[in-house]
Amino acid sequence: MAESAGDIKYLPGVGPKRAELLKKEFDIATPEDLIRIYPFRYIDRTGFQRIADLRPDLAYVQILGQVVSATLLGPSGAVVDPTPPIKFQAVKRLSVMVTDGSGTLEVVFFKGIRWNWQHLRPGERFVFFGKPSVFNDRINLVHPEVDAPQAAGTMGQGTLTGVYPSSEALKNGGITGKVMCKLQAAALEACLPTLVDPLPDYVLHDKGLVPLAFALRNIHFPKSADALQKAIRRLKFEELFLLQLSLLKQKYIRSRADNGLPMPKVGAEFNACYDALPYSLTGAQKRVIKEIRTDLTGGRQMNRLLQGDVGSGKTMVAVLSCLLAADNGYQSCIMAPTEVLARQHYANICRYLAPTKVRCALLTGSSTQRERREIHAGLQDGSIGIIVGTHALLEDNVLFQRLGLAVIDEQHRFGVDQRARLWDKGPGAPPHVLVMTATPIPRTLAMTLYGDLDVSVIDEMPPGRKPVQTLLITPSRKAALYKFMREEIARGRQVFVVYPLIFESEKTDLKNLEQGYEEIVNAFPLPDYKVAIVHGQQTSEQKEFNMAAFVAGRAQILVSTTVIEVGVDVPNASVMVIESAQRFGLSQLHQLRGRVGRGAEKSYCVLVRDYKTSREALQRLELMCRTEDGFEIAEEDMKMRGPGDLEGTQQSGLPVRLGIASLARDGILLSEAREYAEQVLATDPTLSHPLNTPLTRELRKGRYEVHDYSKIS
Repeated sequence: MAESAGDIKYLPGVGPKRAELLKKEFDIATPEDLIRIYPFRYIDRTGFQRIADLRPDLAYVQILGQVVSATLLGPSGAVVDPTPPIKFQAVKRLSVMVTDGSGTLEVVFFKGIRWNWQHLRPGERFVFFGKPSVFNDRINLVHPEVDAPQAAGTMGQGTLTGVYPSSEALKNGGITGKVMCKLQAAALEACLPTLVDPLPDYVLHDKGLVPLAFALRNIHFPKSADALQKAIRRLKFEELFLLQLSLLKQKYIRSRADNGLPMPKVGAEFNACYDALPYSLTGAQKRVIKEIRTDLTGGRQMNRLLQGDVGSGKTMVAVLSCLLAADNGYQSCIMAPTEVLARQHYANICRYLAPTKVRCALLTGSSTQRERREIHAGLQDGSIGIIVGTHALLEDNVLFQRLGLAVIDEQHRFGVDQRARLWDKGPGAPPHVLVMTATPIPRTLAMTLYGDLDVSVIDEMPPGRKPVQTLLITPSRKAALYKFMREEIARGRQVFVVYPLIFESEKTDLKNLEQGYEEIVNAFPLPDYKVAIVHGQQTSEQKEFNMAAFVAGRAQILVSTTVIEVGVDVPNASVMVIESAQRFGLSQLHQLRGRVGRGAEKSYCVLVRDYKTSREALQRLELMCRTEDGFEIAEEDMKMRGPGDLEGTQQSGLPVRLGIASLARDGILLSEAREYAEQVLATDPTLSHPLNTPLTRELRKGRYEVHDYSKIS
């Protein structure tokens, strides 16, 4: 396609005001941008309905009728005098009676009254297209689209008509569905003559795809249902193929860079830790360690994503990987997104390292000046082998003698720029990278979010871990729930109660949390019970103090927001109560449920739903009660909510914007596109062959570059 098809404001029917609106609402700056906004559904305007057959439950109807009469009506329904000069300011609606021989229909206008009064003259025939409704027991059409019979063909008569994404601002600016169709027709007229297909001829031939010009014309104005299907398949494949090509090319270039720190040895420290483990590793953990070991010895920089459900033993794998680095004379850092999680990692890792000689340290925002001085010195002289920390590790004065491995936990919380700062702290070559996530990610989404990483999955739980029983209740069962909580506390257990304070600024949510806290304190009074509360409005000292009280067992109940979603490990907690559970996404509910069931005791997750819960939300909650498989939950979550919302309301969306393909629905096509991208790169890894010039040109535009998530080094 031509590099630029000009400014959108010069397109007939746009102008400066509408151009500004299109830019603001949909980031459309050129006609080329506009033709890449596709209809999300189609209305069949291939025929006419008889007025006698109209029903209010029909979606949209198209009538070819003759105007019988037109009446101007005032506020109380009184007829306004139609003799000139007409006082249009006194007119509230225009009632037009239309017949097609089978019956008579009222067509009503509240806007555009003057124009319709002047054009809809008795005796003239028009095409009316709209949604039937009922008023005073009679079917009518309110604000239908109106076309002359000969013009209808150009606006979709005899075709399927596209319905485009819209907004209140666009409608108020006069960009209705009908106007959008006209603008798309004008944009195609402007762009098609200079169109350059980004897919080479051999790709179209191999995959049986239609050319781009055919696809764009038929996605907007389909000649037939078959032509529309061919257009959709072509445009979806193009998006997914170019996306995978971009990711795999990045991966190929990086894998060829001879910059991996060599770590060939398995030595005393690894063996000391491994031999002292009180339990056997699962088969999945052993397989993943083997994959990591292969990377570390391969002479290339490792960039691996480690996916594992809550409690599957990712930390153990990370520790053993750090010990492989230590055995080869390199230091490791483990970055956690929160101080609570960093402290927890540190406590666990120190326990694992007890049989070894490797020194571990913790660096967070609340480390004292004295601690910092000692840690900085220990990292620079090499005496600290493993450092666990938060963003504090990125500070300029944190320097390593030989940083060889960076483990990044829950990495979606770290930006690319932050990670890049780590690479300047090592011996020259960038460290090996192991990214860990406890959010199970569907395969199709992992291929996109982490398409340029090698992926390892721990798909096995450690033996002896008991399933968490999940129950769904309404607030009417609160008394029974509190009785059950008292019984569990009497047995020495602890309880989480989580409220949906999704955005820290929502006052209503904060009020709900505070009311909930009061309710719990009243139901569980001192001195028999102690209740701690944690939420994002508190200072980090308050949060740490209350969380520590719960972790240490000084408080039996922790009332909290989702700040405890990631990482808090309290093996003694056996009950997770989630209030207004319908407001959480499936993956978030799964993460929260993973906070219990970490000890030897039977554990429970109680989902409390509001009386008013949508059918879709109810399906989500019932799925939670049915399965504990994080990957099954993630697949379902993506189908129900779409990939951009995978982690509930916290998720800001995908790192690339797809115009027509859906990661939730087009998994098979995505796999096909990835396989084909691998084939293309196998014969031309840098896409330098003249045949691949269109691909190189398209990738150079940067639309398919993943800037966050996975471009780690």
